[in-house]
Order: sequence, then C-alpha cells, then structure tokens
Amino acid sequence: MSLSAVNAGVVAMAVSYAGPLALVLAAADAAGLSEARTSSWVWAISIGAGLTCVGLSWWSRMPVITAFSTPGAAILVTALAQHDYAEAVGAFLVAGAAATALTVTGVFTRILARIPEGIVSAMLAGILFSFGTAVFTSLRSAPLLAGAVVAGYLLVKRRWPAYAVMGALAAGLAAAAATGGLDVDIANAGPAVPHFTAPHFSVGALVGIGVPLLVATLAGQYAPGMAVLRADGYRPDERVVCGATGAVSTLLAPFGSHAVNPAAITAAICTGPEAHRDPARRWVAGVSCGVGYLVVGCFGSTLVALFTGLPEALVATLAGVALLGALSGSLARTVADERHREASVITFLATASGVTVAGIGSPFWGLLAGVVAHVLLKAGRREPARPLGQDRDLEAAGGAERGGQVVDHPADRTVGDPETPGDRLVGQSLRE
Repeated sequence: MSLSAVNAGVVAMAVSYAGPLALVLAAADAAGLSEARTSSWVWAISIGAGLTCVGLSWWSRMPVITAFSTPGAAILVTALAQHDYAEAVGAFLVAGAAATALTVTGVFTRILARIPEGIVSAMLAGILFSFGTAVFTSLRSAPLLAGAVVAGYLLVKRRWPAYAVMGALAAGLAAAAATGGLDVDIANAGPAVPHFTAPHFSVGALVGIGVPLLVATLAGQYAPGMAVLRADGYRPDERVVCGATGAVSTLLAPFGSHAVNPAAITAAICTGPEAHRDPARRWVAGVSCGVGYLVVGCFGSTLVALFTGLPEALVATLAGVALLGALSGSLARTVADERHREASVITFLATASGVTVAGIGSPFWGLLAGVVAHVLLKAGRREPARPLGQDRDLEAAGGAERGGQVVDHPADRTVGDPETPGDRLVGQSLRE
C-alpha cells in the first residue's frame, strides 16, 4: 500500500464526480426523469466505473482509471429531452455493443496506431489546457481558497513531490472550512437502488443519441485515455481495457449507464510520479479510485452530496494543480517531432478551443483536424532518412546503456585498451 497512490485515486474519483456529475444530473432533469431513475443512473455509472477500475488495475498492475463518459453526458443534456427514455436506453445499449466490437476486434487500435503520437498528445494537451487556466481564473474569483491550494501544492512539492496533491487538498479543505465555503446537505441521504428500464429501439434515437455517443466516447475518451497510459510508459492491452469497459457499459445500459470508458483527465492524476515514484506501484491508485466509485454507487445520494458540496473553486484549482505534470508532458510530446509539429499544433488549438459541432466535443474535431492536416502536409512527400541510432533494426555503433552506464562497443573491447573512460565516450561520439 502507498498513501500517495491511495490519495491520488481518491482525488481522481472526487474530480470525476465534482464536475461531470453535474452534466448527468442536468441531462436527467432535461429528460424529466424520476428520482428513482436518476438515482439508478448514478448507481450504474458508479458501479461500472468501480468494477472496471479495480478489476483492470489489479489484473494489469497498471493504474487503469475508468469513468463515465463526460462528452457523452454533455451530448445527452440536449439529446435526451428529444427522445423517450426507453429509446435512449436502447441507444445506450447499441453504442456500448458497438464500442465493444470495435475495440475487441482491434479495429479501433489499428486506426489509432496510424495516427502520429504527437497528434494524440496534442489532443490530450488541449483537453487539459482548460484545467490549467482554471487555476488562474479561480485565483481571481476566490483568491484565498485557490491561493491556499496552490501554496499547499508548491510548498509540499518542494520537499515531498509525491504528496503535493495531498497537501493541496488539505490546504484547500482547511481554507474552505475557515471561510464557511463547505456546503454539505445530507438530509435526504440514503442508499441508491438500481431501476431496470426495458430498452426500446428506434432509428431516431440510434442516430440522434447512439451514433454521437459512440463517436464522442471513442474519440474523446478511449483515444486520450490510452494516450495517458502510454505517455507515462505503460503499454496497456487496448483490446482488454477498452473491450471490458464497453462490455460493462452494455450490461449496465438498462439501469441507465450511458457509457463507461477509460478516463483521460482523471487518469493523468494517477499515472504520473505524483501518485508514486515507482511506476510499478501506481496501480494502487486505480484500485483506490475504483473502491471510491463502488462506495459512491452503493451510497450514492449521501456521498454525491458531499462531493457536490465542495466549492467550485476548490475543485477547479485542485484538478488544475494535479494535472500540471500531465499537461507539461503532453505539450513536450506535441512539439517533440518536427515532422508532425504543425499538425500537432493544429490539433492542440482545435481541441483547446472547446468548439462543439453537431453535439460532438472538441477532442474529436481536434483529432480530425490534426489527422487531415497531417495527410495534406505529407501527401506526396518522402520522409527524410533517420539517423543510424533511430533505426529500430540497427544497433547504434556507440553501444547501449545499461543501468545508466555506457557499454563500450564490442570492437573496442581489446586486452590492454589504453583508453580512459572519458576517451571512450569521445570515441563513441565519433563512431556515432
């Protein structure tokens, strides 16, 4: 067990509810759903995310963070009011089955593999950009509260980097309590009860809800979710991770689950060094996050009231400082490869713009803009030859590095070699 990893999972779970849950409640209100169906919806997405978080993290020993689809919930705020709820459940079920088929068969992975890494990183950076700027907008609207979060983060980061987010959370809660900013009402608290809704299928709901939900979830959640794990050195099996979340979404659709998928924003809180210095131990953050989801699912109305009672500035600032590392890493990878730099920057700008067209959010349009720019810029052009050291099928003449030590080239390993270690390094540079 690791306290910093457990804390990272709790923070990721709190961020997942404090903001996106408002979209789910707004969609339920727009559709005129009863309290029982709304409670069942929260139960379904919480249980689905919890089971996949715990199961996939435990199985893979990676911090696999899942969540309910935020862009999908945003689509439902307007689309759900135009269709019967049973038809919407049918669209949820079809979208989940389609996502499962596309990911398990590897079709989605093959498509994603053909996109340059810089473009996918740029999409992730564009998603995280608004969270970074939210730190400074919160400093303007709530200077004491947001300032306490930032100060707690920086002071703890200097001495104990792994506990920086924990220090920010503690400082923020203390400031909120001191200023009377905590507004928690649990008068109507109670356990959540699942409510089954028989799905109905209609062409209108499948086109108006199912297709946008599928596209937004795949492009806006699956792609950046896998990018977050790869960015921190993990190599997840996309078929297993994405297929499992799609299957769980399908099974829980009759109870209101619109989509459970790999998380992108909250995942970055658990995959970096802030969760733990050792990447092999960060999977504990995934289990911690999943257990939190399960608790909220079982006692939905009680703990949802706790999370929604946190001040908006506290949640926004905490999410921003927790994602600073992920944002900086994504920006670095966005411009690292000069061959794809322009297309990557276009992706970043389009994603960061927050534009929504036809109910589909900016991550999809940013990715599409970057891919189109990449194709147009590279059409008919030959790639320049790479240096010898970058060829995967050839070994660089300078040898390899083992444990931080430069290993000399085999041809130089002669008896009585008079070269000093420094001379060998110079010789290695000349050979390269």
